[in-house]
Amino acid sequence: MSEARPIGQNLPADPDETPADLRRIAESVALEAAEHLRALPRPWDAGSGVDRSSDSVSTKSTPTDVVTASDHALETLIRERLAELRPDDAVAGEEQGGALAAANGPGVCWVVDPIDGTVNFLYGMPWYAVSVAAVRDGRSVAGAVVEPASGRLWSAAAGGGATCDGRPLRVSGASDVALSLLATGFSYSAQRRSRQVAMIGGLLPLVRDVRRTGSAALDLCAVAAGWVDAYIEHGTNWWDWAAAALIAAEAGAVVRVPGPTGSTPPDDGLGDDALFAATPAIAEELAALIREHGAGGV
Repeated sequence: MSEARPIGQNLPADPDETPADLRRIAESVALEAAEHLRALPRPWDAGSGVDRSSDSVSTKSTPTDVVTASDHALETLIRERLAELRPDDAVAGEEQGGALAAANGPGVCWVVDPIDGTVNFLYGMPWYAVSVAAVRDGRSVAGAVVEPASGRLWSAAAGGGATCDGRPLRVSGASDVALSLLATGFSYSAQRRSRQVAMIGGLLPLVRDVRRTGSAALDLCAVAAGWVDAYIEHGTNWWDWAAAALIAAEAGAVVRVPGPTGSTPPDDGLGDDALFAATPAIAEELAALIREHGAGGV
């Protein structure tokens, strides 16, 4: 496997913009957004009669790629708070857009996913998260991920380690791919999903088992905590992993991300838009198996 694309380098020299300072802002904003989400009407509160095709739910890339009114409300709140705290910074979010190109520049750009795992949220499953990352020169330097259902706060600063609820995180000590637990996710495109299933089907006999939660951010945090040993997914967007990839890397994972928008992806055979994280002892062998089972064609 080629060297992972760097997560969190070229740190700002200005003491007012250290990764630790930006981390605290990301934590504060993400926690407030999660608290606000808990106060909003929940799609599943209507019980079995909930209409998941109602006016409060719309779609994006495909009919299965949903966005709720709560997504929009949370992103609006996050943007308002960041405008108060960091008025000169750019913001790029999943639902309301923004200049992702600004995240490749020298200033700080906040890359935001108000609800990562919207389908889970829509159906009442607890595996969804609020993600807020500070990016400079195309690299995450600080980030926070909050899991509203549990209240867990995951965060990291480049060079400053990663924590969950203040406790230091460290990846698992797994050293045998055959005994490793692998997390993954699937595309909203039916055609691409079938290719992903074929790849995972080839890997399934070679690992302990596979898990699919429906939130890329929480999957990466699970790698950071050692709850799973590795994670592979194709087709994620920058806002899905901007905070959580840094958390995994700071916890000791080997992390390979697709790279900032418009950049050239790593030439390692995993596929242009592959997102991969693994505990170091199994990373090379697992990446080779992923390539062998068709990652480049997913």
